[in-house]
Amino acid sequence: MSTTRCLWCGNDPLYMEYHDLEWGKQVKDDKTLFEFLILESAQAGLSWITILKRREQYKEAFADFDVQAVSKFTSEKVEDILTNSGVIRHRRKIETSITNAQIFIKIQEEFGSFYQYLYSFMPNQEPIEHSIATQKDVAITSAESDSISKDLKKRGIKFFGSTICYAYMQAVGMVNDHLNSCSFRN
Repeated sequence: MSTTRCLWCGNDPLYMEYHDLEWGKQVKDDKTLFEFLILESAQAGLSWITILKRREQYKEAFADFDVQAVSKFTSEKVEDILTNSGVIRHRRKIETSITNAQIFIKIQEEFGSFYQYLYSFMPNQEPIEHSIATQKDVAITSAESDSISKDLKKRGIKFFGSTICYAYMQAVGMVNDHLNSCSFRN
């Protein structure tokens, strides 16, 4: 039996592994949700493969994606990260990651978890299953990504507009945008 994948991952082994094992799988733990918040925000204006190839360096630079630790990063830590060629050395994105961590914690305190916050925007608090015939039918935003990104912006989150938010939703399984023909759809 042959394996069929969504076209976006092409033949890159790293992309295929990410597609097969992670993309579109529902994430419920806040640590992974925070990881993807950092990574998707870093991706703004870049390709996902650029970030995916640097994921281990981000994990190291951002305290294994420990939101409490990142929320306490100092200006000295920012300067240290800026010397790390393994991450995107964009001062505003790095500084924003610290602020975003602080806001993430406030959302956890308000809603009980970041997961609960995110799913408060979802119909019936459930992931959305799309029926997608071809790659060109995949959306880049949705009413939910518009609402989440707007609310997060109001709270102070940066580098997380509706398009980045929708990519985040795809990554953490809030929406299932695997093609109908994809072997990894379910």
